[in-house]
Amino acid sequence: MNPLLLTDGYKVDHRRQYPDKTTLVYSNWTPRKSRIKGINEVVFFGLQYFIKRYIIKEFEENFFSMPKEIVCRKYSRRINNYLGENSVGIKHIEELHDLGYIPMVFKALPEGTSVSLRVPMFTMYNTLPQFFWLTNYFETLLSTTVWLPCNSATIAKQYKTVLTKYAMETSSIPEFVEWQGHDFSMRGMAGLEASVMSAAGHLLSFTGTDTIPAIDFLETYYNADSDKELIGGSVAATEHSVMCMGTDSGEQETFKRLITEIYPNGIVSIVSDTWDLWKVLTQYLPSLKKEILARDGKVVIRPDSGNPVDIICGKSCSENEAEKKGVVQILWEIFGGNINKKGYKELDSHIGAIYGDSITVERAIQICERLKQKGFASTNVVLGIGSYTYQYNTRDTFGFAMKATYGEVTGTGREIFKDPVTDDGTKRSAKGLIKIIKENGMYKLIDQVSWNEEKNGELREVFRDGKLLINENLKTIRKRVNNQS
Repeated sequence: MNPLLLTDGYKVDHRRQYPDKTTLVYSNWTPRKSRIKGINEVVFFGLQYFIKRYIIKEFEENFFSMPKEIVCRKYSRRINNYLGENSVGIKHIEELHDLGYIPMVFKALPEGTSVSLRVPMFTMYNTLPQFFWLTNYFETLLSTTVWLPCNSATIAKQYKTVLTKYAMETSSIPEFVEWQGHDFSMRGMAGLEASVMSAAGHLLSFTGTDTIPAIDFLETYYNADSDKELIGGSVAATEHSVMCMGTDSGEQETFKRLITEIYPNGIVSIVSDTWDLWKVLTQYLPSLKKEILARDGKVVIRPDSGNPVDIICGKSCSENEAEKKGVVQILWEIFGGNINKKGYKELDSHIGAIYGDSITVERAIQICERLKQKGFASTNVVLGIGSYTYQYNTRDTFGFAMKATYGEVTGTGREIFKDPVTDDGTKRSAKGLIKIIKENGMYKLIDQVSWNEEKNGELREVFRDGKLLINENLKTIRKRVNNQS
């Protein structure tokens, strides 16, 4: 599809609606508010993908390299069929095709940095006067591409902060946190691109993922190399269909076959609540203790239903003794382990647990805190982070918006802004040209600056006139995410 058609319908005729002799439109992308308690900074991630995939690749393959006559005929057909015969025109499309590149500048903060609310992450403007209409024409495509990876990278960092805090307090292996948050979201996301962009955001903070194409995404668009670095990984794992095919009466034999024949070494995760989790824990595992401890690797028990906090940590009001103890305590009583220098129990290295259903940040905190209160290290359990976390968000989660704040008409600059009297202040935009500075480690917006001032500050040119100027790699972006408080 012609990438100029990847937009909202009302965009196509804004070119004629701007004042006569408009020559420049300057806009920015900003998170304006937070709907998640405790989050006041948003991780910036995804612009490099947008530029490489759409501004460069899509336009080259489906616009500039196509015969102009075909491109213009298809564009006219679509617009006329959509709006009816009108005067949108085709000359501006022909002129862009003749030019052969996108005449825009993108200036951005480094990807992976945390940006305070109401501080722009990047700006964009046209470099040739006749293409002033391009700037905000891209708003729709840009928005639908960038808000999701920013959201997921931000939420993943929130999980990482929680898990790191408890690991530092209770665990001898705080580095295990890299694997403790595992992405299970792919099947629940809104399509393949959404799942991959979200999973890439997750991988800025963690290395555990079941979204295989996110690895290719990061190699293709963020210069990662899975031969030289750990982008993302997982372990062998079962699902309910596997356990069901072994039958209820044969479940113990299925466990034994998995841990002694199929996976005699390494890590294997076994879904354990297809029928009766407590029976698995109190009957099957004690009978298989010798085989589990003899393996060179870890057997991971995976509950998959119920209240995850109670399942992992125990439910004190239950009359069921196993349910009262919870998974981690039962595993400790069967397999033992050690008490680390911080005074917390860590399960024997041959056994572990993972819970991946309906985990939230709040539940992660509750699980870690209740384990701590029971004397267990937080790293005794891995948490699967799924679409319940990553899909239950929208562009409005952090109030993302792209707004024009400056323009030029007949060679004269105009500082423009939005400030609806009926709004609570959320939609109030910056005004004029902007500059981002850094004070005490925090990014700060200064608006209404001159062009000379605009050229300085923390925003860097990452794209100009068809060329990518800064080509970041995953390793660098991960360092920014993990090093910035």
